[in-house]
Amino acid sequence: MDKNEIEGAARNVAGKAQEAYGKFTDDAEHEAKGVARQVAGKAQEAYGDARDVARDAARQVGQVVEKQPVLSLLVAGAVGYALALLTLGVVDRGSRRW
Repeated sequence: MDKNEIEGAARNVAGKAQEAYGKFTDDAEHEAKGVARQVAGKAQEAYGDARDVARDAARQVGQVVEKQPVLSLLVAGAVGYALALLTLGVVDRGSRRW
């Protein structure tokens, strides 16, 4: 758990309390603000989760690169070549005029 997940969970709880207060006092503004705070909290929690997943994936990639550097270099080259073909398009060599 990182800072974003903890803050997001706290914001979500505060939003639930504010929504409940709005319902109890029949105040639509507090109720709406509470729901908005809950949504913001859930989004912040999801951001924290995504950061954790990305960090773990980067760590795993680093371990594979350390164990098999030649294979990693070949894969990186193939990915780069594929991206170049996708972005530049396939050139028809017969239609070019110099």
